[in-house]
Amino acid sequence: MKSEPFKYSWDDLGRDGETIWDGVRNHRAANNMKAMEVGDQVFFYHSNKGLEIVGIASVSEAGLIDPTDPEGKWPTVKIKPVAAVDNPVTLKAIKANPDLEGIELVRLSRLSVAKLTPEEWDKIIAMSKG
Repeated sequence: MKSEPFKYSWDDLGRDGETIWDGVRNHRAANNMKAMEVGDQVFFYHSNKGLEIVGIASVSEAGLIDPTDPEGKWPTVKIKPVAAVDNPVTLKAIKANPDLEGIELVRLSRLSVAKLTPEEWDKIIAMSKG
């Protein structure tokens, strides 16, 4: 899940303890959120400034309707922080890793909620450990 840190950062999520992931108006990103279940873990990625994965959050509520959508058709979830990653994983490092060249974060760079396979998740976790 990507957020511009000047709009909503990892530190903001830590301060708030939980947030609703609202404002997503892309069908693919929305479908990725629709597939989420309570307890699923997500990476928190700072876009624009930072360009790095900085934390892990978990889905605390799923199957919600975005309260910012006047038509009530866009889905959303709530997330809560789990932990900061040991070492932020930069977009540059992800792009340099041949095992990650096909991930949505790289291929569909404007997508705010991207899907990962379990293998891709594990690779990024390993990268965050140094």
